[in-house]
Formats: sequence, C-alpha cells, structure tokens
Amino acid sequence: MSKKRSDYKTTFYSRIENYVNGKDEFLFHKEVKDDTVHELESLEAELTEAADLLEKREEQQRIQDNSEPHDFLKRFHRLYGIIATLVCATLMVLLLITVSWLPRFGEAANPANNVVTKRYIEKGEEETGAVNIVTGLILNYRGFDTMGETHVLFVAASCVMILLLIAEGEEKKSSYAFDRYLEPKNDIIIQKTANFLVPAVFIFGIYVILNGHLSPGGGFSGGSIIGAGLIMYVSAFGFKKTERFFNERIYKIAKVSALCFYICCLSYYFYMGAHGYDNHIPLGTPGNIISSGLILFINIFVGTEVACTMYAFYALFRKGGL
Repeated sequence: MSKKRSDYKTTFYSRIENYVNGKDEFLFHKEVKDDTVHELESLEAELTEAADLLEKREEQQRIQDNSEPHDFLKRFHRLYGIIATLVCATLMVLLLITVSWLPRFGEAANPANNVVTKRYIEKGEEETGAVNIVTGLILNYRGFDTMGETHVLFVAASCVMILLLIAEGEEKKSSYAFDRYLEPKNDIIIQKTANFLVPAVFIFGIYVILNGHLSPGGGFSGGSIIGAGLIMYVSAFGFKKTERFFNERIYKIAKVSALCFYICCLSYYFYMGAHGYDNHIPLGTPGNIISSGLILFINIFVGTEVACTMYAFYALFRKGGL
C-alpha cells in the first residue's frame, strides 16, 4: 500500500507540473480524476474492512470479559450453596446426637444436681478468695469461657474498624467537621449535664470493677458503665476534646495491653491447674478490696476491654474513626 501511494504521489506531482506548463491538460483531468477516485474507493474499502474487523474483535473481547466472571460467579454461588447446605446439615445432625445423649430433666445425674454446683457454692470462696461466687466462677473455674468472650469483643471491634475506619488525610478531616456540623455544638444544657454526670459515671464504673469480687458487678458491667460515660462525654463535647485524654493511640495501647495481660493471668491459672500445682498467688482475706488473687486484676483488664469496645463501636459508626 505504501509503494502504491508513493507511485501515485509521483504521478500526481508530475501531472500538476505538466498542467502548470500547459501540457496534457485533458489527460491530466481525466487520468488524475480516475486515479484519485479509484484510490479513494480502495482506501475507503480498506478502512471499512479494518473498522469491521476491529469492531468484531472488540465485541468478542467484551463477550469474553463478561462471560468469564459471570460463569465464575455462577459456579461459586452453586458451590457455596452446596457447602452451606452440607455444613448446616452436619451441624444439625451433631446437635441432635448431642441432645439425644443428654440426661432427662429432673434426673439425679443432671448437671444441675451434680457435685460441680455444690463445689462452687461450698468451696468457691475458699478456693478463689472471691466473696461474689459468680465472679469466682466466671473468672476462675470457667476462665477459659470468659477469655473466649473477651476475644470475641476484640475481634468484633477489629472487624468493625476494618470495615468503617477512614484512612488518614483530607477525607478524615472532613468527616470530623461534618460530624460536628450535624451534632449540637456547645449546647449549654447538654454540656452542663455532662459535667455533672460523666465524672459520677466514671467513678461508679470504677467502683463496680474494683468491687466485682466482693459484690454484684465486675469487669463486664463496670466496663459497660465506663464506655457509656465516654459516649456521653463525646456526645456533649465532641471528638476534639475527647482526644485530649482518649485518642486512637491510647485506645490501641489500652485494648491490646488489657487483652495480653488477661491472657497471661489466665494462662498461669491454666498451667498450674493442668499440672496440679498449688497456686502461689495469695488470695488475701475474703471481703477486703485487695483479695481474690488475680481475679481483681482480671476484672480491671476485662473492664478496660469492654469500655474500649463500646466507645470504638460508637465512634466508628458515627464518623469512621476514633
């Protein structure tokens, strides 16, 4: 094609020269016109063919791109349904088998009538040092279950943070400003009420945590109270003032440290109990604030974990940050 166009240009320029010099005027008009029309028709046909070919290739690529994910999703949903059905059926069978092995209601061999409950009631204070039998039960005898519950709180807060946390930058700054635009700013009634209630709520939450081994309460209930106090404060004064004493950095340190120390305390109990060793941590005098061995410290760690989780949920759902 390039050679043909080159020949055509040479002929075209030579005929223009002859036309300017007055030579072959009729031949120039006729032959140049015929060659030009023929060349344009050929070029148009080639362009049309190339456009059609390109369109066909694009259509094939589009169909291929659309069909592959669609087929993959169809296979995935079909496999997902099969696996979900098998898992549910297996779980139902296991639950039914477990229920079939349970003793009948009212029998002497029932867990409600066995020696475990008697041991908790009669030996609980002596073995755990906790006057509150429930606290001694959940943080000592059944500490493994409670540790699992605390891990659930940690994982739940981490998942919400992954889904809702806004990255650093202008978007995060704008979310702060937009949050304060929607919420009441410097409402004198809310702030004066918060000035009175928030310290009382914090003190009461600390009291419930520290006296969890002596009276009804403990880490879960006390931590919920402190978390409610944090939410009350940030609702009245905003996140900017709250970050003066409780920001994202402090939240991470408190939450991770509390969980790690809690695991260390319970691991000590697990290790000593599994090997039949005596617990060398003094239980103190039942009824005193410093008593019950590690239960007092475990209550503090659990309360910190619960308070941080409650505040994190509120802050993340409200503005996508801590």
